[in-house]
Amino acid sequence: MPSRTWGRGPMKAVFLHGFTGSRHSFDHLELSLGEVLTAKCLELPGHFENTSRPASFGEVVDQIAAELGPDSALIGYSQGARLALAVAARHPKRVRRLVLESGSPGLRRRHERVLRRQSDEGLASLIEAEGVESFIAYWERLPLFSGIRALPEDTLERLRERRTTHSAAGLALALRTMGQGAQPDLWPALPRLFVPTLLITGSLDEKYTRLARRMVAELPTAWRVAIRGVGHAPNLEAPEAYANEVRSFLAAPWTDEVSGDLSP
Repeated sequence: MPSRTWGRGPMKAVFLHGFTGSRHSFDHLELSLGEVLTAKCLELPGHFENTSRPASFGEVVDQIAAELGPDSALIGYSQGARLALAVAARHPKRVRRLVLESGSPGLRRRHERVLRRQSDEGLASLIEAEGVESFIAYWERLPLFSGIRALPEDTLERLRERRTTHSAAGLALALRTMGQGAQPDLWPALPRLFVPTLLITGSLDEKYTRLARRMVAELPTAWRVAIRGVGHAPNLEAPEAYANEVRSFLAAPWTDEVSGDLSP
């Protein structure tokens, strides 16, 4: 997978971006985290220069696992968090620590996954029919991203510029292959996942904060934090608070017996 590397810290970490992101999605964290970790930021299929065409969600999971070095932390946002959780569930010995920002273990009922696949297919067809710029304008208006819309205009402009460099075919592929409808139900795997895990959400993102509360009750070795006053993307909306949580978590002397909840 195409990737970007930054930082010179002792811990190795692989970052996975969200839908419409790229290997540059975490560049803004280099100053705050570059001293404590060496980051490898992957570019997921269908995004920017990654033109690979995986056949399934599981194939992408295996591709990511192959990019992990020994004792790597795995850090994901939104779509990247869902994939990171799947990697840890499928390849637990490859993941030293797990950070999930605004992620989900998937839909529990088969008919829900079928409906979501139909929804994702409709969105993929919309992208192909109307083009990337029209889709990004629609995507940025979704209520889920209200916190991002409050960022400074120059930051929004840089985000929009990166997002519109994607191809319509690539984003459509990403939805069909890595959307929530393609993701298997990972809830049954949570009680068996002993990888130390940090769940991060924004307190204003009620849906994903509720999901994190449910997840932390199922995971044997997990902490949860809801960063106050931000929405779906704490790493963008409150980067210093996000970096502080990640730094503290990675430095913690974890054991399999430790578990808890750091929610405010």
